[in-house]
Amino acid sequence: FANKIWNASRFVMMNLEEEHPDYSNEPLQLEDRWILSSLHSTIDEVTKNLESYELGLALASIYEFFWDKFCDWYIEMVKPRLFDKNSQSRSTAQYVLVYVLDNALRLLHPFMPFVTEEIFQHLPKTEQSIMISQWPNSEEERIDKDAERQMQVVFEAIVGIRQLRNEMGVSPKLRIQAILDSDDEATRDYFLQAANYLERLAGVSTLELAEGTDRENPMLSMVISKGTIFIPQ
Repeated sequence: FANKIWNASRFVMMNLEEEHPDYSNEPLQLEDRWILSSLHSTIDEVTKNLESYELGLALASIYEFFWDKFCDWYIEMVKPRLFDKNSQSRSTAQYVLVYVLDNALRLLHPFMPFVTEEIFQHLPKTEQSIMISQWPNSEEERIDKDAERQMQVVFEAIVGIRQLRNEMGVSPKLRIQAILDSDDEATRDYFLQAANYLERLAGVSTLELAEGTDRENPMLSMVISKGTIFIPQ
């Protein structure tokens, strides 16, 4: 886990150009709203567990957030924005990365004091030491349940499509077509917004929306919340 923390922190710092990155004029994207909401939910959970001396639960919460949500999902999602020097949302992605990493290190510090202090010294900051820095506060206005619901549907689809690709023996380099069959308008809207995530993280070239259409050609399918995804064979 320490290696994961170190490598994620190194990636963030390597992709900073300004000492104190700040929001651009661009609005937060879906993945930004989701990770900030998850962070502040985690701050609230970790703080309550520490106050009730549930140290194991507190550590499990920050571990899951840092490894699964921040490293495995958010960092992968923002890479195209970071690597595109002309992206209008690049500075926003940089800011969110630093903000989330900074707060996550503070949550981790009681459990891993040495590695968190070392990384903290290389982050844009005002405090001299993480030991005397302010404990993170959960900001209710940052918690976005709609973004969390949207991203949960997207994650479910990405993981399912990856599993179907593996069953079909499809090369990771090969792009495939996916068809969403759903009569739920909200789910259809989620996937319209999530098409770029499916392209980058599940190897989907095109996403077709359908509603109760008969499938004549053989297809693999996976059931998701309020819909079914089909992959032509």
